Amino acid sequence: MRYLFTIVLLLTSLLLQAQWPHPNILIGGPGYDNEPSIALDPDNPMHLVAGANLNNVYWSSDGGWTWSSSTLTSPYGVWGDPVIISGLNGRFYYFHLSNPPSPGQWIDRIVCQYADSIAGPWSAGTYMGLNLPKVQDKEWGIVDRSNGNIYVSWTQFDEYDSYNPLDSSVILFSRSLDQGLSWSNPVRLSKQAGDCVDSDNTTEGAVPAVGPNGEVYVAWSGPAGIRFDRSTNGGISWLENDILVADHIGGWDQSVPGIYRCNGMPITLCDTGSSAFHGSIYVCWGDERAGAGDLDVWVSRSSDQGNTWSSPVRVNQDSPGKMQFFPWMAVDPVTGHLWVVFYDRRNHSNTQTDVYLARSTDGGLTWTDFRISENPFLPNSNVFFGDYTHIVAYNDVVRPIWTRMDNGNNSVYTAMINTTVVGLPEAALPLAETEAWPNPASNEVFFSFKLRHPAKVSLQLIEATGRQVATIYDDQLLAAGKYVEHYPVDMLAEGLYSFVLRGPEGVMTRKIVVRRE
Repeated sequence: MRYLFTIVLLLTSLLLQAQWPHPNILIGGPGYDNEPSIALDPDNPMHLVAGANLNNVYWSSDGGWTWSSSTLTSPYGVWGDPVIISGLNGRFYYFHLSNPPSPGQWIDRIVCQYADSIAGPWSAGTYMGLNLPKVQDKEWGIVDRSNGNIYVSWTQFDEYDSYNPLDSSVILFSRSLDQGLSWSNPVRLSKQAGDCVDSDNTTEGAVPAVGPNGEVYVAWSGPAGIRFDRSTNGGISWLENDILVADHIGGWDQSVPGIYRCNGMPITLCDTGSSAFHGSIYVCWGDERAGAGDLDVWVSRSSDQGNTWSSPVRVNQDSPGKMQFFPWMAVDPVTGHLWVVFYDRRNHSNTQTDVYLARSTDGGLTWTDFRISENPFLPNSNVFFGDYTHIVAYNDVVRPIWTRMDNGNNSVYTAMINTTVVGLPEAALPLAETEAWPNPASNEVFFSFKLRHPAKVSLQLIEATGRQVATIYDDQLLAAGKYVEHYPVDMLAEGLYSFVLRGPEGVMTRKIVVRRE
């Protein structure tokens, strides 16, 4: 029998509040790690898998507090552009470029590997797009959770990095109806081809999204701006003409001091949940429409399957003139909230860089943004930094993932987003925080807290009737610092419980609902 424990955490005092409300967690590095991607299992949001260049795999079973790692291998080779997505029944997929042992076949296909547990093992892989001598690049994928179909879109180059005007790039699409075991012959989406320079006039940034009735949506950028295509029959047929979402002012290939290279390619999402914005399609990107050299993050929305698009809305809420770049967006399928992670330099006059997160609760009309990185970093333009960030959100479990650089070495981080403080100015944020996880849990609960200063505390677990179940601390003097306590809950009867934490500055009560299904 499966046990589900929903933990509702309500802050009632400022006794124990973390030094930073969104604790930053190191996932991988320092080293080469970059271009991170992350996914969670909607059936168990505490299970997360992440990837990073070139062949790194990371996994967490406690919502992102702790991580393990390994490296991915495949007979087709692993050559970066990692994309992690979640499938059905706890399966995760890892898409990447190829580097087979045969001479002259570098990035000749898009490879898909899967694992049925977060720790693997990973399958040897299948592939799509093999079309020598052309090369395949910059893929992304999505699973239709209503039927398990997988959709992937990417860029095909006649010859990568070619300035030959006879060479071109196009957006391709393939699907799998058998959970990644086989793939359809690719079809071309972009009506207007791009060049092969790997810059503004190259067609790139194709990210597929699934609609509530099995529609497939894809947007990308290139010589004709940000273009959109759709299929209403699961990727079998597509529009005769691409639709313009917006001009990509300044192009997707962007210049950011201190960054090896930067892009503002579009990300496409659709709200398939039960929010008021059910069926809305969103495209997020970065460009210079506010002025040359003034990079900002923008979102446009369509409520009619992509036929028409709203005027772009600026996501970052700072004054004009500072750079925001490398955005990625997620839509929470439970709440309908939009989340965008991006790098930000509003607080600095040099190339020091922070990481920010923005949230919209009204379908992208208005935004609140806030810093999530505990401290800035200083990048080095001589070191490859990667081409994207990523983020996942499910029922207010929000996990962004990004690369930071320290002393020329890359590391990959996430943050434990505290949604209760979104919208508060940094000066008003609490100085400490507690956490309990996983949520939902299966057998045990971890309870963590950080003391601002030495204090005597008591921590008890209480039934709804008032009966004491357990005493973890009994008026015990603890030094300042972080504490993580473990408690088994598999033997508790169904019902309402509370963690009660007492100290010299007050009492905090956190509700726990124990439920078996």
